[in-house]
Amino acid sequence: MNILTKLTIIVILSLSCQVDQSKSLNQRWTKEKANAWYDAQKWINGFNYVPSYVGNTTEWWENPLDTSIIERELCWAQDLGYTSARVFLQYIVWKKDPESFKKNFSLFLKLAASKNISVMPVLFDDCAFGVPPQLDPYLGKQREIIPGMILSNWTPSPGQTLGTDANEIPHLKNYVEDILDTYGDDERIIMWDLFNEPMNASKVGTPAFITRLFEWAREINPIQPLSIAIWSEEVDETLNKVILEHSDVVAFHLYSDHVHMSKKIASLKKYERPIICTEWMARPAGSNFKTDLPLFKSEHVAAYQWGLVNGKTQCQYPWWNKPGGEVHSAGWFHDILYTDGTPYRQAEIDFIKSFTAFE
Repeated sequence: MNILTKLTIIVILSLSCQVDQSKSLNQRWTKEKANAWYDAQKWINGFNYVPSYVGNTTEWWENPLDTSIIERELCWAQDLGYTSARVFLQYIVWKKDPESFKKNFSLFLKLAASKNISVMPVLFDDCAFGVPPQLDPYLGKQREIIPGMILSNWTPSPGQTLGTDANEIPHLKNYVEDILDTYGDDERIIMWDLFNEPMNASKVGTPAFITRLFEWAREINPIQPLSIAIWSEEVDETLNKVILEHSDVVAFHLYSDHVHMSKKIASLKKYERPIICTEWMARPAGSNFKTDLPLFKSEHVAAYQWGLVNGKTQCQYPWWNKPGGEVHSAGWFHDILYTDGTPYRQAEIDFIKSFTAFE
């Protein structure tokens, strides 16, 4: 074998190694990597955040942020010991003006970081509420709030029409790539929730779409873990299988009492990955801060309650209310503060503050 042949083989092997290394970077995190990431975090006690002055994500991100309200509300969260906020983004606002959208989101990240609160962005969402449910988001003035109903003008992202249009796929991909490329190494972001409750009302998050979504995100290879929460056992089994096969950490939603929450956590331990409850806390469903927060912490499970300040989302009402409905006899469905910062239940606030004071 002559020297030229040897050099050719070395170059080919080198290029092959580079390709293999590149591929390995774009794969799902190993259990070891996921657990090492999680072990480096303090226990995460978070909340799902929607500013009290908006009713949905278009109203939030299309307009200039009311920084005075957001900063005040995040300050209340910090004082209570919360360390992370899960926030929903809106595709159509990005599509209208990506730079303006990112300017707003960057400002929010800055406000949250100033309160030592990390952020978990949600890129897509299949949820819709109200009468009738709004299956498509739209720009401009949003529908008026319907008294007595939770999230009465909430809209999904990207919505049924755009999400099922094959011609929209390249734009949806560009959105994912742009957001993750811009913020994929931003340490103010703790993890990415790629899709909230796929195959809920607008039916966009099919197994095929979710598989493609993870592929798009992996191409960017952010420093933060990727995940989608298991939210229902009644959706297609294939969907949950796809989610669990692609997620770096195991996320779930559960609004229940202490016993059912304990059983759910135990059932997820088999995956040997970090467990994140990205939605919990509904008083009429049996949720209780005094039992559930100690459970999450003792089981090393990160937890994001639904809500903080009660505002235009009207999360004091249960999901099943019709227009003009009342607050449940067990109390507010979600949220813990009035818009002026007054506690809904002082005993809950006292417990949360005392429990998080040891962190």
